[in-house]
Amino acid sequence: MILTVTLNTALDVTHHVPKLIPHASHRVGAVTERPGGKGLNVARVLAALGHEVTATGFAGGRTGAFVRELLAGSPRVTDALVPCAGTTRRTLAVVDGASGDTTQFNEPGPQIGSAEWAAFLDRYEELLAGATAVALCGSLPPGVPVGAYAVLVRAARAAGVPALLDTSGEALRRGVAARPEMIKPNAAELAELTGSREPLQATRDARRRGAHAVVTSLGPDGLLAATAQGAWQAAPPRALTGNPTGAGDSAVAGLLSALAEGLDWPARLTRAVALSAATVHAPTAGDFDPRTYEEVRGSVKLTAC
Repeated sequence: MILTVTLNTALDVTHHVPKLIPHASHRVGAVTERPGGKGLNVARVLAALGHEVTATGFAGGRTGAFVRELLAGSPRVTDALVPCAGTTRRTLAVVDGASGDTTQFNEPGPQIGSAEWAAFLDRYEELLAGATAVALCGSLPPGVPVGAYAVLVRAARAAGVPALLDTSGEALRRGVAARPEMIKPNAAELAELTGSREPLQATRDARRRGAHAVVTSLGPDGLLAATAQGAWQAAPPRALTGNPTGAGDSAVAGLLSALAEGLDWPARLTRAVALSAATVHAPTAGDFDPRTYEEVRGSVKLTAC
């Protein structure tokens, strides 16, 4: 079983409009609602790849109840969300049909009390006992300690479970010092962590800060990895247009699934890039286009650095 953690679970709402015009009213052509937050997106992609997944984090209020109702319909995903008194946040994505660009609005999330955080930690340690790997993903809701991911990484290490951390800011800075198996920042998050805007130098510097491996998202240029076995850049064969929301989460699912299957780094990066590209061609985060995935997987450009 692969465990995913989404402390700031969300209901993802996506609106499709013909063209997004500031200060104007819009007719929405289509609306989708999905369980969201980075870890739940990762969970759905892992399940689509055939892995059994358990999803934990917080859920509360009517929005949280709806997220759990929707999650119950996800094959191979087990709901282990922990109740909280506050209401689960919503995120709103507006997809511009003319340009393909997406505008995102993210609510902050519910206030988490100390007793709720303690209950989550107990549940997390129970779930680690049956996990082969764990993904720790996304922002922290209000009330959760800024060092939360460092605590979760250390607990995973104590249980012998490799942890992949995908967050930003101070939560990433503290989390990487706890020595996770892997971190997956984007270029901006990496620059904030290291102070360097040269991607390869910054990726290697982040690894020296504690992570066993660092995989950096370079947007349309793919992924850059620094590991104990070497450094590579993996890129799709061509630029893809579409909705990039969730592409990074699909990359996390690719990396984690390949880790759980014992694949080497070139194979991990190839899968992650192909899934990320295939998500750009999917209508919502947590999905990927199977045809694009197979096409890109066979033609990823892998370069040793």
